[in-house]
Amino acid sequence: MATESWAQAVDEQEAAADSIGGLTLKEKPEANGTAAIATDSSSVAVKSEVQGEKKPADEDDKDDKAAQSLLNKLIRSNLVSNTNQVEVLQKDPNSPLYSVKSFEELRLKPQLLNGVYGMGFNRPSKIQETALPMMLAEPPQNLIAQSQSGTGKTAAFVLAMLSHVEPNNKYPQCLCVSPTYELALQTGKVIEQMGKQYEEVKLVYAIRGNKLPRGTKLHEQIVIGTPGTMLDWCSKFKFIDPKKIKVFVLDEADVMIATQGHQDQSIRIQRMLPENCQMLLFSATFEETVWNFAQRIVPEPNIIKLKREEETLDTIKQYYVLCNSREEKFQALCNIYGAITIAQAMVFCHTRKTAGWLAGELSREGHQVALLSGEMQVEQRAAVIDRFRNGKEKVLVTTNVCARGIDVEQVSVVINFDLPVDRDGNPDNETYLHRIGRTGRFGKRGLAINMVDSKSSMNILTRIQEHFSKNIEKLDTDDLDEIEKIAS
Repeated sequence: MATESWAQAVDEQEAAADSIGGLTLKEKPEANGTAAIATDSSSVAVKSEVQGEKKPADEDDKDDKAAQSLLNKLIRSNLVSNTNQVEVLQKDPNSPLYSVKSFEELRLKPQLLNGVYGMGFNRPSKIQETALPMMLAEPPQNLIAQSQSGTGKTAAFVLAMLSHVEPNNKYPQCLCVSPTYELALQTGKVIEQMGKQYEEVKLVYAIRGNKLPRGTKLHEQIVIGTPGTMLDWCSKFKFIDPKKIKVFVLDEADVMIATQGHQDQSIRIQRMLPENCQMLLFSATFEETVWNFAQRIVPEPNIIKLKREEETLDTIKQYYVLCNSREEKFQALCNIYGAITIAQAMVFCHTRKTAGWLAGELSREGHQVALLSGEMQVEQRAAVIDRFRNGKEKVLVTTNVCARGIDVEQVSVVINFDLPVDRDGNPDNETYLHRIGRTGRFGKRGLAINMVDSKSSMNILTRIQEHFSKNIEKLDTDDLDEIEKIAS
């Protein structure tokens, strides 16, 4: 049976992913688990999921925000080009708003400027242009910023921490809180790269496995860690004197509040810090819960937001196909493939079970197919995406786990095998936008095809049309001439 052979192929694909180099994170622990910035590295493999927690294969993919964020960091090899407008709300509307077009304008220490260029940043990204002058200002200014993976925000706050550190003072001066161990290591990696020539500055990881003897006084100037351990180090064990902290960074705030306990722990850390400590908070999204949390953490902030609906549907032609069953949807997909040339395609399914079935059927039809779903570890997902990006597979079948942040220039068609809905069965407009935004990128025209197989899914499609004020045309996939027209 196709599905069984496909399952075997997936096992082989995952086994291959385990051995792929370049997807391990590196650090060099010194005595007591600290890491010097300027060191060669020995490899530390990062496991992204708790061992033994096996999710049911047919369960809808839960949107694991921490895993998604880590995945985005692993697959980003460069900055994402973002044409969106940045909206700035200053705490003092009368003060002049500065932005920079080059890193030289920031008057950085030479070793930091060299570190920035060494990381491949030639000029500030859109968010860095406005955020860096605020973060490096004297006296320090607080900041709440909306920023996705790939916009250079980690490099921006790392630069702020390294700039404010007084290297001759051998005690913690900057704290950076991340939702997970893996994300903390990713930030540490950026500090190591940017601070390569700043050997006097050291960092230490406040993470669960790093147990220090009681009475230890830290000599590292930068501490990165997760909220629970960071709180213990500040209050219970007193490894850190919170009153000496100059910069407090809270990264991935939207991921943070999705994890029970992290919100309260972060607030308790913030309350121990001095009034003149600079507070920097970053979040990819700004739902009301995130916004309320941000305002509790950061007093009198400057605010940088990306204007809403940053991905545009203007360059994407949208169609829908009426079907009566899963099998009819598959046949429509085959007809489309038979009629037009598709460089690479992404096909989105609602459940892992459907994704596995569809991948098997497509594979049996002779297509080169990659399957991506939530039970795979983050490193394995990154390996699959890498193969797809390099053209080794032409079709990527996935659940929502892959909807955000994947830029593959050759993707010319996105197919919603199942329309995106939220937990209550209502249209998930944001996910729809992110899904079909995988095509029509880099200034090219894209094509999005939606499969409709019931009255309720037709209702979902109608509401999506109304939300975006865009007409989605009907496509008859039994008419080859009609299909050929959509590709012109």
